[in-house]
Formats: sequence, structure tokens, C-alpha cells
Amino acid sequence: MSDLRVEICGIQFKNPIMPAAGPPTWNGDAMVACAEGGAGGIVAKTISTTAAVVPEPCMAQVGKASMLNTELWSELSPEEFIEREYAKAKETGLPLIISLGYTADQIAELAPKVRPFADALELSTHYIGEDPAPMIAAVSAAKDAVDVPVIVKLSPLGREMKAAAQAAQEAGADAIAAINSFGPCLGIDLETGLPLMGSEEGYGWLSGQAIKALALRCVFDIARTVDLPIFGVGGVSRGTDVIEMFMAGASAVQLCTAAILRGPSVFGKIAREMDEWLDGHSYSSINDVKGLTIRKLEERAFRTTHLPPALYEELCTGCGLCETSCVYQAITVVEDKARLDESLCQGCGLCATRCPTLALVMP
Repeated sequence: MSDLRVEICGIQFKNPIMPAAGPPTWNGDAMVACAEGGAGGIVAKTISTTAAVVPEPCMAQVGKASMLNTELWSELSPEEFIEREYAKAKETGLPLIISLGYTADQIAELAPKVRPFADALELSTHYIGEDPAPMIAAVSAAKDAVDVPVIVKLSPLGREMKAAAQAAQEAGADAIAAINSFGPCLGIDLETGLPLMGSEEGYGWLSGQAIKALALRCVFDIARTVDLPIFGVGGVSRGTDVIEMFMAGASAVQLCTAAILRGPSVFGKIAREMDEWLDGHSYSSINDVKGLTIRKLEERAFRTTHLPPALYEELCTGCGLCETSCVYQAITVVEDKARLDESLCQGCGLCATRCPTLALVMP
């Protein structure tokens, strides 16, 4: 068994997998369910100075593992959280990160009230564009009000992530969470012709597997720009997704869509999958893979020449996926084994990413 423990800003987590601020932690009982499901920490749903009024319908599955949503901050008042919900979450014994929004004035009002329950604060900044001033003011308000770590959650919407991360660090943020859901996007109900979401324009925000590549890129950029721990958020639904986030430079992950679609037991399942992968690849700790992609990229020489993949025939099952998708007709399956014509191969690498048995491996 590998060591899954992580320490971020002096806070100890038994594993690096936790819910992102959202419906999976909408009240105290939901937060307890995440803990019982195997989460390593809790991030409570964002509160503001008033309860949100959410347009409905507000959630819809799109594709196999993605969602559209018009979720806002919590439908519960801050008083309800302070009087009842946070205390339930604290009973789990897990670190509790309390998410706040949105302006500096609102955060200055809320932060002292939630401090008795908070191991850290997370500030939602999805409402701002390239101008870092509102984020800087929000961080300053939080740092002035409390003595716990302050995490800034960055959104990819209209923002250059490196510059945003740099501004967050200079403002005094102790950690960064990236990313939030992406949008606006549109989904349509084929039977009614109406948008899936109940917002005025029918738009929603995309989350889940569909944004994982974007989230990885943002984490990768941030990790190469600032010296702050990063919570990787976006598209995490399997143990290998956690590994990828750590390779890109994350110190922990948060997930929302997978917890909604698969229930709170998903946290423990992902932790077990992550542990199995680490054991199978002879890593003793999750921290051993942190930043691996950054280091590997520095070592890799850029090239434009065609190099074919290595073909390990003994691993080939003859499934035919490589042959089907090779637009250059360089691969054929003969007697249940792939055959590679290197003179036709363009070295694109698609076959290697589709091979389920790792019989094809790019150099």
C-alpha cells in the first residue's frame, strides 16, 4: 500500500481526494456522506451573505461523465451553515475548507463568522475577468480577517492563468484551486427543443470529464509559474486522473461531477484506484509523482520527424482499434495481431493512445 497522505499549508489530509465546493457538500449531512465515502478532506459549498436563488432546472448530464449546471452559491443562508451545517462537518474529523464569495466586502463580513469552523478558506473568483483587482481585494480581506490559509479558486474564463496565479501569489494567497466549470455552454433537450438549463438564456456551465484536459493544462501552467500548492479541479473521476493531476503539479484534487453522478462512495473508490496504480508502478507515495510531467518535458527534445511506435506483438489482442483509426493505413490486423508498416507511419501517436493493452508505445 502506498502512502496517500498529503500536507498542504500545514494541514494534514489522509488522502488528497476531496469534494469541490458544490452540490455534494450542500449541507452538513452531505458533507458527512462524503467523509464516510472516503474523502480526505471537505470543501463546503460556497456561501455568500445571502442565500442564492437558483434557476431551474439547474443540472443535466451531458455525455457519459460530464454535466451542465446553472448552480450558484448555496441556497442555504450563511446563518444556517454557521448555526448547524459546519458543526456536522467538523464531527467527521476531516479538515474543513470553507468556500466564500464573492466581493471583498462580503468576504470581510463572512470570514470572521466562519473562522471557528474553518481549517482554511477558499475564495471563489469565477465572476471576474482579466482584471486581478477584485481577486486581490478579496484575498486581502480574507487575510486581514482570519489566521487560516487562504486558497484562491481560479476560473479559465477569459483569463490568462499564469498571470492570474502570479497575481494571487503576490496578493498573499497560500494556495490555488484550479479550475472552475467552463462556459457559458448550451445543451438542448431533443424531445422538447428547449435548453437543458433553466437560466434566462438557457446557458449552463460545463464540468466533468469534458474539461479534464483544460484543467490539466491550467494546473500545469500554474505549477510552472508560482510556488504555491495547487488543488487540481476538473474532470477527476478515476484514480489515474488523480495521478495525472499530480504529474502536472497538483498537491491534491477536488471533484464535484463524479460525486454527483456516482455518489459519495466515489471518493474511496478513486483512492483505491490511485493506490493500486502507485503500487503497480513501484511508487511508495503519491508525492513521488508530483511534478513528473514538468520534469519530463524539460528533458524531452522537440522534434518534427516521423518516429513509429514500438509494437509488442505478444501484448496485442487483435482488437482492431489501431487499424480502424489509422488514417495512413500503416496498421493492419492479420491473424489477430497488429502489423505495422513503418514506411507508411506518420508517427502521429493516436494508435498508442487507443491501444487497451499497451502493445503500441510511442518513443
